[in-house]
Amino acid sequence: MSADILPVATSAQVRAYARRLVLRHPRALAGALLLHALAAAAGLVGPRLLGGLVQDVADGHAAVDGIALAIAGFVIAQAVLLRYAYYASARLGERVLAGLREEFVDRVLALPLSAVERAGTGDLVSRTSRDVGGLSSVVRFAAPEAMISVVVVVFTAGALLLVGPLLMLPCLLAVPAIWAVNRWYLPRARTGYLRENEAWATLTDGLAETVAGARTVEALGLQERRHRRADADIAGSWERERYTLGLRLVAYPVVTMSFGLQVTATLLIGGIYHVHGWASLAQVTAATLYVQQLAGPVERLLDQLDSLQLGGASLARLLGVATVPADRAPGAARPRPGQDAAGTRLAARDVRYAYRAGHDVLHGVDLVLRPGERLAVVGPSGAGKSTLGRLLAGIHGPRTGSVTVGADGCEVPLVELPLDELRGHVALVTQEHHVFHGTVRDNLVMARPDATDEQVHAALAAVGWDGPGPDAVVGSAGRELSPAQAQQLALARLVLADPHTLVLDEATSLLDPRAARRLERSLAAVLDGRTVVAVAHRLHTAHDADRVAVVEDGRISELGSHHELIEADGPYAALWRSWHGST
Repeated sequence: MSADILPVATSAQVRAYARRLVLRHPRALAGALLLHALAAAAGLVGPRLLGGLVQDVADGHAAVDGIALAIAGFVIAQAVLLRYAYYASARLGERVLAGLREEFVDRVLALPLSAVERAGTGDLVSRTSRDVGGLSSVVRFAAPEAMISVVVVVFTAGALLLVGPLLMLPCLLAVPAIWAVNRWYLPRARTGYLRENEAWATLTDGLAETVAGARTVEALGLQERRHRRADADIAGSWERERYTLGLRLVAYPVVTMSFGLQVTATLLIGGIYHVHGWASLAQVTAATLYVQQLAGPVERLLDQLDSLQLGGASLARLLGVATVPADRAPGAARPRPGQDAAGTRLAARDVRYAYRAGHDVLHGVDLVLRPGERLAVVGPSGAGKSTLGRLLAGIHGPRTGSVTVGADGCEVPLVELPLDELRGHVALVTQEHHVFHGTVRDNLVMARPDATDEQVHAALAAVGWDGPGPDAVVGSAGRELSPAQAQQLALARLVLADPHTLVLDEATSLLDPRAARRLERSLAAVLDGRTVVAVAHRLHTAHDADRVAVVEDGRISELGSHHELIEADGPYAALWRSWHGST
């Protein structure tokens, strides 16, 4: 497993959260428990009446009709009560599940982007799909069934005690076996289900990578390698599922045999009691029926323990999302987003950054952006351009050094700014964009909810929008946008947000060169006076920039204007000649 997988909550945290979640609705919980208690009580009358009927028959004077009608009445009463009890439990379960889902969505949206990127797609997708789905089943079915079983077991045991304390002794014969097997099973099951879900996350991650990079896989002939990765992930998942299946194959037969032992022991020992005059025929009959009736809820309870273990593992993974440490610590004094952009600058000083401990990808980078300038960041693939862009946008915090924003005398590290303030200063646009289901306007105003129609139209016009109108539905189940239009939409959203500093990480890479150049020129006009950092591999961006920063091996090897660097005849001049000659 990846060392950067999202954390998992402890057993104590899961139990504490489960208690808080259920107790949020005390009246609904009390109502459901009361209905189940009444249903259980109604179900206990029948065996007692039937035991008395057997005794009366043995004594030669039985009122069969009256007892039969009474038994039928209590059976009907139990059925009605169970109907409303299950309905109350289902309503409570749905309310609990709704609250849990809302909290999980809030936790996911609050995750630092850097943590999401390190964890990978598979882990988060498996938590939002498999774990949420598994927990939904537990909340809807397993938890109510377990609660019902506990109520029925308590009432049935009480009724058995009232029939005759001696007749409870046979039931105790199965307790050591059931206790021992559950003591062995439960801790292993939790660990097994956690490992099973982790394996599923790895499998999901590999399949997502293969699907997302299908064209690259085909172009580079990587099909066999991806097949081997998928086969290995499936084998790992199967091995862990086989482990939990093995646990169940040991625990379930022991529990089932214990129930059969209880009924047999009650009949045998009850018969001995009756022969010696220690129990009446009515008591033995009622006790046997109660033990048989007790077996059902106890078996369901133990059966649901497995589902509860699976649900507990899922809940631990969902709650673990909330334990991801924040990547920023708001400071006391901060520059405000509304201050004059002309006096605000972004600065990186002695910045080092590592995705893995001991492996820096940036090495002592110093860069001070001039307010209102356009800086192009160029360099070979893997040099650290995008990493530097993300640090300048506040996505990542530096390992050492600082990235600050503000005017002279009022600079603050980006990591001390809450996200809403940070995005008022600097915003990042990459080559990867998502179009949300909704109208074009919905996709834009998420950057500025109070935007007017005029501002929306102006933002679209600024990027040369050639897609459908603002009221057109796009995204899933809507009108499909081309990659270029999706990028235009993201850039229009950026214009609407209106931060004073923009970081464009190859934001026009999916557009053809002519369209990209036209779009960048229109942005330059709209963003006049704003600071722009453009990470690009097309050097025409560098040609138009005020300054060019050349990044090589995690360091800025050159910094200056296009003409200055051409005259210096260094790495940038070599890149320019190579790129210009290929076009």
